[in-house]
Amino acid sequence: MMPPELQARSFRPYISSSVSAPTFSSSSSPSAYGNGSPPYSPAPHGSGTGSGDFSGGGPRSAKSSSRFAPSAFSHNARVAVALVPCAAFLLDLGGTPVVATLTLGLMVAYILDSLSFKAGSFFGVWFSLLTAQIAFFFSSSLISTFNSLPLALLGAFLCAETNFLIGVWASLQFKWIQIENPSIVLALERLLFTCVPIAASALFTWATVSAVGMNNAAYYLMAFNCVFYWLYSIPRVSSFKAKQEVKYHGGEVPDDNLILGPLESCVHTLNLVFFPFLFHVASHYSVILSSAAAISDLFLLFFIPFLFQLYASTRGALWWVTKNAHQLQSIRVVNGAISLVVVVICLEIRVVFHSFAKYIQVPPPFNYLLVTITMLGGAAGAGAGALGMVSDAFSSVAFTALAVIVSAAGAIVVGFPTMFLPLPSIAGFYFARFFTKKSLPSYFAFVVLGSLMVAWFVMHNFWDLNIWLAGMSLKSFCKLIMGSVILALTVPGLALLPSKLHFLIEVGLISHALLLSYIENRFFSYSSIYYYGFEEDVMYPSYMVIFTTFLGLALVRKLSADHRIGPKAVWVLTCLYSSKLAMLVIASKSVVWSSAILLLAISPPLLLYKDRFRSASKMKAWQGYVHAGVVALSVWFCRETIFEALQWWNGRAPSDGLLLGFCIVLTGLACVPIVALHFSHVLPAKRCLVLIVATGLLFILMQPPIPLSLSYRSELIRAARESADDISIYGFVASKPTWPSWLLIAAILLTLAAVTSIIPIKYIVELRTFYSIAMGIALGIYISAEYFLQAAVLHALIVVTMVCTSVFVVFTHFPSASSTKLLPWVFALLVALFPVTYLLEGQMRIKNILGDGVIGEMEEEDKKLTTLLAVEGARTSLLGLYAAIFMLIALEIKFELASLMREKAVERGGIRQSRSGQSSSGTFPPRMRSMQHRLASNAPTFTIKRMAAEGAWMPSVGNVATVMCFAICLILNVNLTGGSNRAIFFLAPILLLLNQDSDFIAGFGDKQRYFPVTVVISGYLVLTTLFSIWEDVWQGNAGWGQLQIGGPDWFFAVKNVALLVLTFPSHILFNRFIWSYRKQNDAMPLLAVPLNLPSILITDVLKIKILGLLGIVYSLAQYLISRQQYISGLKYI
Repeated sequence: MMPPELQARSFRPYISSSVSAPTFSSSSSPSAYGNGSPPYSPAPHGSGTGSGDFSGGGPRSAKSSSRFAPSAFSHNARVAVALVPCAAFLLDLGGTPVVATLTLGLMVAYILDSLSFKAGSFFGVWFSLLTAQIAFFFSSSLISTFNSLPLALLGAFLCAETNFLIGVWASLQFKWIQIENPSIVLALERLLFTCVPIAASALFTWATVSAVGMNNAAYYLMAFNCVFYWLYSIPRVSSFKAKQEVKYHGGEVPDDNLILGPLESCVHTLNLVFFPFLFHVASHYSVILSSAAAISDLFLLFFIPFLFQLYASTRGALWWVTKNAHQLQSIRVVNGAISLVVVVICLEIRVVFHSFAKYIQVPPPFNYLLVTITMLGGAAGAGAGALGMVSDAFSSVAFTALAVIVSAAGAIVVGFPTMFLPLPSIAGFYFARFFTKKSLPSYFAFVVLGSLMVAWFVMHNFWDLNIWLAGMSLKSFCKLIMGSVILALTVPGLALLPSKLHFLIEVGLISHALLLSYIENRFFSYSSIYYYGFEEDVMYPSYMVIFTTFLGLALVRKLSADHRIGPKAVWVLTCLYSSKLAMLVIASKSVVWSSAILLLAISPPLLLYKDRFRSASKMKAWQGYVHAGVVALSVWFCRETIFEALQWWNGRAPSDGLLLGFCIVLTGLACVPIVALHFSHVLPAKRCLVLIVATGLLFILMQPPIPLSLSYRSELIRAARESADDISIYGFVASKPTWPSWLLIAAILLTLAAVTSIIPIKYIVELRTFYSIAMGIALGIYISAEYFLQAAVLHALIVVTMVCTSVFVVFTHFPSASSTKLLPWVFALLVALFPVTYLLEGQMRIKNILGDGVIGEMEEEDKKLTTLLAVEGARTSLLGLYAAIFMLIALEIKFELASLMREKAVERGGIRQSRSGQSSSGTFPPRMRSMQHRLASNAPTFTIKRMAAEGAWMPSVGNVATVMCFAICLILNVNLTGGSNRAIFFLAPILLLLNQDSDFIAGFGDKQRYFPVTVVISGYLVLTTLFSIWEDVWQGNAGWGQLQIGGPDWFFAVKNVALLVLTFPSHILFNRFIWSYRKQNDAMPLLAVPLNLPSILITDVLKIKILGLLGIVYSLAQYLISRQQYISGLKYI
């Protein structure tokens, strides 16, 4: 064997430099520590806390520096628990300005990240947070909230610190920072774990105080401090240290691999122990010594966190104090005993004798003695068990004696009959025997005796009270409570049964969950108490629902991890406990059971088929159909709950279409896990799911009328819709016929079915024809019935227009052998229908309105005005319709031409590649050759060459459609906005749809595609500026002929026209550059910049100022683009 000096470090045996050096292990079983001890503790019960927890620490002198290893930040979930609620609270405080600023900034950062501009994305995130914080300072009202400037400044600092920590957390997600700056990443990780527990506990307390008041704020702070201390201060291994270091140190993790050092751990301990105490002193300084209860608060706020700290030391929390396990155990025992005595005495003063004195049946001073014996003895026994001190024969006898004494003392305190006092003593004895010997019969004997004692206490104190609570008598409620307690006592014993009998614990847990859900639902939904004619509203606190829910979910997770319950029980229990949260949101008496049924129907793909990568965990096709059917039936069963939720949200009863739409959407969303996890490879399943969700959304948006024979009318729905409140509040509302919405829904669903290939219009020409005609008829009838209700002839023209549009678009996208010859005539018919429909609409409306004759002069004038307004509105609607039609045609032709050019490029590249690769064709796999042959044989007969030959009309048609769309939009701009200056910047990009053709636009190519946009913007602004100058001068005088030379109007016109001319050079140079993209003299655009300054500073016309600003932008853009082209050319050379 080689000597140790020549062996690799990974094969050297580890020898601790100190006999007392403790060891940690990441295993969760007690046996993993050798002697059953947790890290730094000889207690046999301890265990590690997971792969991310601290698993050891050798002395610093015995280790070398750990290596940095870039990897993903592994503590995201732990940090999210603290910072995500804090971020939500800050957004609520900041309001809409903060949300808008942050959303915009993060969108920019996301775009930069998608463009692989990592540094820009990183700085974008930080800039977003910085601007959001500035917006927060201006939008929040901290000074008015606190009524104190120092407190407002302190709150603002806390918010800014939390915002900074969110930025630090986001920075750790960038891998390039880890690679380029490893030391900074380690510092950021340590900073995050150091500051998050302090800032998060303060913000959580702030939010809780805002909701429930300031009385017990220090206790809230204490609770949050304990939670975040456990999450962050228990030693954790850094995400960025090499995991192989463990094997180099004999299974121990070096201290350098820990996130927090001794200083940070000490700060956390001081914050845990002293901060709630000091906060209570500062907020209640005037009453802290006013009573024994107030003094007890001080001791409790100090010693309860101290006790928690001692318990956390069993997980290594005090590793920075000493590494000697025996010293740590001594610290825990001595300080824990003192703290326990203080806490018990203070709880007696603060809680027991303050709130439960009427249940204590022993006169003083024996009541103080017996209550102290009961509470202190019980706490001492629990502490000894938690620290693993009950391990030998003597400690077992002492624990048994303590359990007997505590049980007897507690029974005497509550007034248990003297003749039955042996029963609680025997119950304590059996409990101690179960704890020390793990005897199952002893536990069930304890359960029986304990249940008898609970039953006696309930019947003795509450059974005969004539109180109605939560809609039932107190006697019935006592029965439910006793059943719940008996089940809760029985379940721990059932967990120790052999694996064959584990179904008993599943039955017990499900029964207890059902009983708990029923009790809480009664309390929360029937929140009233009646006692001898005295009625008072009593609310079951929401936090109790949340607490019992998460406690139940944690218990289910623990039992599942220990393999005490099976996956089906986990599924049922998770759904039952989660459904209780619905009562916090929806005020319905049946919402808990409806939510449970929905969750039971939705969750099987997530809970019953967990392992996605095993074929045995995948659903079969028939299972998928069955689950989808069950989901649909469950949603239909819960329709009344959905109705109540919609009624609560809208404030009035929803329509049948809205209710049906929500049911369909909920069904589709509930089926998403089935398709995503188990049938992700089945394309028809995805397409059907999209259609189902789209159908539901359309029903929600359109709310079509449902026939009475098909609508569901239960007593609840009928009573809600027959309420007289709607008439008294909203009055009689004239109902508008909504049947055309069915046509729009059908058209959209047909489009989705065609896009997803559910309807195979791509391969069958006849089906394509029927589809396009049906689409056009449905859309035409819908538009006619919704917007043009005057003349049947106009309806026919609109239907024909929509049919032509549908046929043109469908056959342009999926051409047939003869479609290229017919589509130009279809487009010509469409263009011809535009003026005919436009003119006919006005004539028909005038005839219909004025056809009854004239009654009087005033009525005639009113009718004429009404007619003119109606004609203008209808013609504007027609213009909008035809603008949308021409836009759609232009987009479709642009898309088809781009696809054609791409296919030509691919074909040309394929021919060139096939010519160059003929010599290597022998090595081409035969399977690939057969696949290519099959694809070639299945290709459509309408080839690219034939499209180029017979579809030469497409560019010209696309250009005509683009120009007509742009012209109609300009007319709409004049009619609707009076010729807005800003509109041209949104309308000019329409001209990007222009194509190169030989008929209208010769020499126009892809290089010149931006030229129409820029030249139209410049030309439009120049022409409208001249028109506005002429209009101002004309309205100020009798006309241009009476303009006085040297007068104010003459000076106004000449000055502004001259300033307008000064803006021309920049626009002309830039438009010439956009057309040619040839490099020009760099000095020319820069020399043209000063000419725009007088136009900005001196002019009286806003459009000239816009032209001047635009000229400066054009000149700078031309210079930068030319400079970039020059640099790119140098790089190429």
